[in-house]
Amino acid sequence: MNRLRTILLIAGLLLVAAAIAGVAQPHLGLSATPPTGSTITVTGNGTVDATPDRASFDFGVTTNGTTAAEALGRDASRARAIIAALKRAGVASSAIQTIQVSLWPQTSRDGRQITGYQASNSVHVTSALTRSGSLVDAAVAAGANNVDGPSLDTAGAAALYDRTLKRALVAAKGKAQALASAAGLTLETPMKVREAGTSTPIVYGDALAARPGTGVPIEAGTQKVQASVTVTYSTG
Repeated sequence: MNRLRTILLIAGLLLVAAAIAGVAQPHLGLSATPPTGSTITVTGNGTVDATPDRASFDFGVTTNGTTAAEALGRDASRARAIIAALKRAGVASSAIQTIQVSLWPQTSRDGRQITGYQASNSVHVTSALTRSGSLVDAAVAAGANNVDGPSLDTAGAAALYDRTLKRALVAAKGKAQALASAAGLTLETPMKVREAGTSTPIVYGDALAARPGTGVPIEAGTQKVQASVTVTYSTG
């Protein structure tokens, strides 16, 4: 019995010593992390309307021949004619880019016999929107039998996007201020700003509508440039 009492006494003393050590050296005992300041995270969206002033097209030609050389030769001849017509219409050489040259065999229905060859050539062209209709006419008149476009954009797209980002930031701050006010907090400085991704510009209006007996009309419509940002603000 005495031995048991001695063991219990020693164990009690050890527990007391451990508790005292934890008080004297807080890093050895339990600690509480002081609460950090609160934050508000919001997403703001911005939009800027613009009128496109440039148009891009892909003009192509596809030809057939009994041999590969014949098909490719015909195709190359018509492609050169299309490029020359575009240059005569006022397109600079730097604005004309070959994007595809293809040649493939044509076969019989059972696929066992080559019956001929088909070749194609395509060029990509960017010009002022006001001249784009006449370029379509010129390319088709020169032999183009594939037309893809237009893709409309603006020459000052980068500056427009910067304006859109600024509007998105203003919208984000307005949301944050409303939330802070409703919660009885004071909005302070932004701690983190993240661009939340960009969206492809949306063009409203007629794009390409050919009319018999007239040049091809290209309507600019309205282009909406959009941006989104996510901002985290500290609050007091």
